[in-house]
Amino acid sequence: MRPSLLDPLFASASALPGVGPKTGKLLDRLLGEPDRPARTLDLLLHLPLSGIDRRARPKVAEAPIGAVSTIKVRVTEHRPPRGKGPYRVLTEDETGDLTLIFFRANANWIEKLLPLGETRWVSGLVELFDAYRQMVHPDRILDEAGLAALPPVEPIYGLTEGLFPRVLAKAAAGALARLPQLPEWQDEKFFRATGWLSFGESLARLHHPQTPQDLAPEGKFFARLAYDELLSHQLSLRLVRAKAQVLRGRPQISDGALAKRILAALPFALTDDQAKAVAEISADLASDKRMLRLLQGDVGSGKTVVALLAMAHVIEAGRQAALMAPTEILARQHFATLKPLAEAAGLTIALMTGRDKAAERRATLEGLANGALDIVVGTHALVQEDVAFARLGLAAIDEQHRFGVHQRLALGEKGEAVDVLAMTATPIPRTLALAYFGDMELSSLREKPPGRQPIDTRAISVERIDEVVAGLARAIKTGARVYWVCPLVEGSEDSDLAAAQDRAEDLRKFFGAQVGLVHGQMKGRDKDAAMEDFSRGVTKVLVATTVIEVGVNVPEATIIVIEHAERFGLAQLHQLRGRVGRGSEKSSCVLLYAGPLGETARARLEILRETEDGFRIAEEDLRLRGEGEVLGARQSGAPGFKIARLDLHPDLLRAARDDAEKLLAADPDLTGERGRKLRLLLYLFERDTALRLLRAG
Repeated sequence: MRPSLLDPLFASASALPGVGPKTGKLLDRLLGEPDRPARTLDLLLHLPLSGIDRRARPKVAEAPIGAVSTIKVRVTEHRPPRGKGPYRVLTEDETGDLTLIFFRANANWIEKLLPLGETRWVSGLVELFDAYRQMVHPDRILDEAGLAALPPVEPIYGLTEGLFPRVLAKAAAGALARLPQLPEWQDEKFFRATGWLSFGESLARLHHPQTPQDLAPEGKFFARLAYDELLSHQLSLRLVRAKAQVLRGRPQISDGALAKRILAALPFALTDDQAKAVAEISADLASDKRMLRLLQGDVGSGKTVVALLAMAHVIEAGRQAALMAPTEILARQHFATLKPLAEAAGLTIALMTGRDKAAERRATLEGLANGALDIVVGTHALVQEDVAFARLGLAAIDEQHRFGVHQRLALGEKGEAVDVLAMTATPIPRTLALAYFGDMELSSLREKPPGRQPIDTRAISVERIDEVVAGLARAIKTGARVYWVCPLVEGSEDSDLAAAQDRAEDLRKFFGAQVGLVHGQMKGRDKDAAMEDFSRGVTKVLVATTVIEVGVNVPEATIIVIEHAERFGLAQLHQLRGRVGRGSEKSSCVLLYAGPLGETARARLEILRETEDGFRIAEEDLRLRGEGEVLGARQSGAPGFKIARLDLHPDLLRAARDDAEKLLAADPDLTGERGRKLRLLLYLFERDTALRLLRAG
């Protein structure tokens, strides 16, 4: 049960003073969700984006041009418009004149607001026109009483159509008045060291800022609330994880005999990072706690081999293993990599996708159900109801952020105490890994297997496309194979983006039948056939959309051209570039861009030319784009922080993680004095699922 102390915050925002039905509907649109209206709490946590400083009170002659000033003036003359011109009001003080300009304004309203001969305060942007100072549509026109109520810094909020700034500010003030007196849940020593104010005082200062610095995301008021949010998130992650581990765990013991056979069949030795990851995973599997580990590795770092060694461990312990990939191309690629190694170790392996023939599917289902199959690789077809395992012990999920939470969980539900290994080829900045996957242990593969060649990366203007095509012609004559990546499938009149189908037609004029095409709208069989032709060298140029972004492995491909590179995210460009440089030949990546480049696009292309380190690239991507984009929009199951900014608050996240770990080690059920206070915090940031798990025992 939510403590009654918090009830006022979970009441509808429509019940606040001055919020009528019309404003209530607008607040619902801005802050509500499909199944619930906006609440007082939503208004409190909807913090200003910035503020307008209204503290400057200069004389007319001293008012800085191009800045907001609040000036005391006397109204000397009204000049109604001639034709379609503006309405002008002449005002003055002892230092000079200021003309107030109104377009399409109601004359009666202006005369009432600015009576001749009266003194008024006007606040707005001062500009110079024909050497005269003017203010177009003043933000505020006030008498002395109005000036007394003018906030020194006016908060600027995110709005929705029809909702006016002052209406939202008034509603936020009403919400603040409903905030109860809350106990301090932060550690006393830490709290004193930061110099922060309380939760309520920090909220009040952000909704009623005294200086523009009060609203800085790095400032102490914002930091206090960001830390509260991050701490609530880290606590809930750990509580959920602890419950999952306590409820479900089963040691899986192996002496490594199968792993030795696989290693003997490998054409290369494991890198130090791979060996370390295998050791970490083996320790998890042998433990009586359920494994939940994220294996992240840069492009081509050898995650699939690590996953196979983990599978060998559980198979030796008498269980089965499954590897689920988000696309059919990727599932087939994994199967092709794993099959020879698995069979060399005497393991049985099958592939399951949505396109299996009925007889194939029946045989696979039977093998999984009776235990004859050790390993299955597949798409989300693996989580369909009719798929049953005899004794599933390990669920490996590749590119796990591409699955919804329910799909990720569903595979683990196909057995008892199933250990979970999630994998991603998108290196995740440490900050994001803590926030989004803080319930998982983390293994990272930074080293490339021996023999990988560096990739020569160049940015070239699309105006030089003829030179690029001529260069490809020379390379193809020497046996090279080329990817050409486009952002769209087919052209449209309102888009200047190169389209894959159009580009394939263009390139066929030069290279004829040597040009293949693959994109996400093709049927699975056609996609596979196009990939197979390219892999076998039947086609030399493969025009593709980002369907080839992950998992596609053709070592003979040594050139990739990425058209409209400026439109792709940095991590995505890095993933695409990773399709080449997979063999022993020198490889190159051509980033074709259409100018003029914006600052962010230019920075992206520069970083890509400078480095192939996916982890550095991920950190830069976070800095340039923020966390919502780095992981591919807002995913189901992602934290969706309201206040915390992971690009600005990484230190706060680390501190919150340490704090949560220490606290739960000492008070795992949050029943101590601070623990009881922190339960309020979990309700405030709606992380109370963890509390329900605690109650469920």
